[in-house]
Amino acid sequence: MAETAAKTRLTRRALMAGGGAIAVTFAGDGAARAGEHPSITYMRQAGSDLLNAHRQGTVASFLRAIQRYADVPTIALYSLGSYKEKLTEAQRQGYYRGVAVFMARYFADQSHEYPVAKYELGDAEAQDDKEIVVDSKVYLLSGQTYKVSWRLAWRGKGYKIVDAKVLGFSLVFLQRGIFTSYLSKRNGDINQLVTALNG
Repeated sequence: MAETAAKTRLTRRALMAGGGAIAVTFAGDGAARAGEHPSITYMRQAGSDLLNAHRQGTVASFLRAIQRYADVPTIALYSLGSYKEKLTEAQRQGYYRGVAVFMARYFADQSHEYPVAKYELGDAEAQDDKEIVVDSKVYLLSGQTYKVSWRLAWRGKGYKIVDAKVLGFSLVFLQRGIFTSYLSKRNGDINQLVTALNG
């Protein structure tokens, strides 16, 4: 069990190294503003929960926000790359939860290392694939700033976050590299990945 936990921490460090500082949290309420694109309103709503999670700095608080606002199944399936076909129905829910936990641990770690002072939301831009990208700028207490682009997709009755680009790096792309590398060393055994993510 200790070995599994260590492997999980190692993969989170790899994501941090690849993605740079991403202590993204938001301030303000989720109220819609006149003429504002619905995707911006959605990000303001997500921001309220993310800000609370950042203040608490716990895995549990980020996990609640991720499960509410992120399209975890889409992110999780993309993260398997060519191993996606190996995922069975019996493994699916455990794997999805493991991916959400993995991301929550990452954000909780980052919330302690990169405290945020404030943020600014930019414009919403429609993409060719009908997804929406919402730009933002994050100000750290250290005085540093960086840009984050949130990719949203319409899911049923509302938007869900499907990716975030930090300093130009796609977090789900980096996560896919970590997961597929892990699986390639274990003969594609998804059960081992699920155990590591939930451990």
